[in-house]
Amino acid sequence: MTDFIRLDSAGCTAIWEINPDEAPLWRYWGTRLADAAMPVGSLRGTRPEPSFSLHFDQPLSIFPGTGLGWFGQTALLAHRNGADWAQAITGCEVEPIDNGVVFHLSDEVAKIAVSITAVLDPETDVLALSTALRNDGDFPLDVQWLAAGNVPLPDNAEIVRSFGGRHNGEFVPIEDRLSRSVWRRENRRGLTSHDCFPGAVVECAGGVGYGAQLAWSGNHIQQIEWLDDGRWHWQMGEWLAPGEVRLDSGETISTPELLATCSGEGVNGVAWAFHRAIRKRIDWPEGRMKPRPVHLNTWEGFYFDHDLGALKELADAAAAIGVERFVLDDGWFHGRNDDTSSLGDWWPDADKYPDGLEPLASHVVGLGMEFGLWIEPEMVNPDSELFRVHPDWALQIAGRPLLAARNQLVLDMGRSDVRDYLFDQISALIRTLPISYLKWDHNRDLAHAGDAPRYRAQVLGAYALFRRFRAAFPDVEIEACAGGGGRIDAGIAAHTHRFWTSDNIDAVSRVSIQRGYLQFMPPELMGAHVGASPAHSTGRSQSMRFRSGVARAGHYGIELDLRKLGKKDLARLSAGITAYKDSRDLVHNGRCWRGEAADGISWLAFGDPTDLMVQVIRTSPQTFRFAPQLRLPMLMADQLYSIEPEGHPAFSQYGDWLAKSGISLPPMKGEDILWVRLRLA
Repeated sequence: MTDFIRLDSAGCTAIWEINPDEAPLWRYWGTRLADAAMPVGSLRGTRPEPSFSLHFDQPLSIFPGTGLGWFGQTALLAHRNGADWAQAITGCEVEPIDNGVVFHLSDEVAKIAVSITAVLDPETDVLALSTALRNDGDFPLDVQWLAAGNVPLPDNAEIVRSFGGRHNGEFVPIEDRLSRSVWRRENRRGLTSHDCFPGAVVECAGGVGYGAQLAWSGNHIQQIEWLDDGRWHWQMGEWLAPGEVRLDSGETISTPELLATCSGEGVNGVAWAFHRAIRKRIDWPEGRMKPRPVHLNTWEGFYFDHDLGALKELADAAAAIGVERFVLDDGWFHGRNDDTSSLGDWWPDADKYPDGLEPLASHVVGLGMEFGLWIEPEMVNPDSELFRVHPDWALQIAGRPLLAARNQLVLDMGRSDVRDYLFDQISALIRTLPISYLKWDHNRDLAHAGDAPRYRAQVLGAYALFRRFRAAFPDVEIEACAGGGGRIDAGIAAHTHRFWTSDNIDAVSRVSIQRGYLQFMPPELMGAHVGASPAHSTGRSQSMRFRSGVARAGHYGIELDLRKLGKKDLARLSAGITAYKDSRDLVHNGRCWRGEAADGISWLAFGDPTDLMVQVIRTSPQTFRFAPQLRLPMLMADQLYSIEPEGHPAFSQYGDWLAKSGISLPPMKGEDILWVRLRLA
């Protein structure tokens, strides 16, 4: 009799076939099956031997081997000085755990042990897979590739949508049609990157959606490969540099988690599963998320030109319109007048702040706002006190030039003395100032990673420093920033509380950036600011109403000099803050749907089918004579709704009509926005 392992959540089912002398075979990964729906017999019993094939069938397993009949992408590429390069599991034991299982696998010939943990969260519909590899041989094992996990995709999978981009242009959607050609995305920049998000979604015929993302803040690979039975094989893991991982006898390497999900509601259902999973990873102060405070950041208002009197005036203006958190950005520390110097010298600049930061911090807190501070711990300028004393702390390759970016180098976060220095310097500020928030930046790619590659050590060292700060200062929230959106991933989410989505806060650009972000991450973590007009990143101008309305879809903030605003724009901004506060509980604690209507309309909906806030956006002028209908498929068919468009009369209609016929939208100009509240009448 064939043995199976089955995991179920409300929306998903995973099934593996268990044989004692090989890796578990994937039998099913998809939307929830009925309890009685199980495979009949072994997989090989249903697959007659094709011509010109090995006599022993090699179906897709949870750990595909190398060199022994599996010709697809393998889970491991490794060797011992050229030997033991071929691996195939010879033993399998199963350990049940809460909501999951650990598959303990061994290869007695290649002398390796593998433990694959699979947990299907019943609350989120997300399957978390991770792999640990131990070298049981007598000699070192060089590892070139170790998959975090793999999942099958059905034979009706059609489109894979990934996200590329650049600094100031993140989350650019890329659609590729799946075929017999391998689909592959790789990132080798040393951090998550602006141009290769570590995840994707797959759309299938019939509306089912699949999604996967890697919980890792460094180099990564994801690949989808066609299988001979018409399905596809989706695999993710770290990209490892040559020589980066060598396991001595008895040593173990563990991968990050692969988070996978599927939904009969398509990519919106995938997004909802991911949002729930990411929310469970966040370690909020006191164990719960407080309302996300209206946030002001000084960067685009002041850049490096810090003046205590002017900053106090800015704080006064911010408090007067309802700002709840004031963040002092780059330019506050020793000798920092531009981006050419001083990274690493984490004490207040004596010329700008002769009495330190306490006068400003106390003024901010006295106005009823939180005080936050910008730091960039992982970087150092060659022109700094730190580099002059410890040039060896910067990652470099002997005989190669030091390649700077933004005039800075990267500190070796794998070194405990580097982490100790950074912790001591920054913790001294937190202990003496009322700091409740850190904006933690990372403004360059990792171009050279040491004489022996230390990409992996760099990420693990950064995680260790994040954990140390969180343990020492559990009430301090941290924002993850990397030149904007260069470090947004499920790995860093376990250590932080907000993402800076992009350095580009042009509201038109932000519409698509934020929609891409929301495929994987929840809105309450999405830093969304009202910037200046013209926008500093693009030179384009938009109305205050449009800029403020776009920012309300995330964690609302302001990044401009309020003292320069005219009375009308200041009043509009104040109204936007009030509207954000009125709706943030709904936006930040419910579900998010993304959709499009005809004639260039896009929309986001937040909440649940009984109470929704809908953001309707037009970025280009209307081309239809009459405005298109907005259909909202999530509404309850037999319920009467009150529809309340901001600035327009309210009316009532039944959910089924709104889902199938739609809401008649008012005329909208280009770069226009409408927020609509829908709740049960």
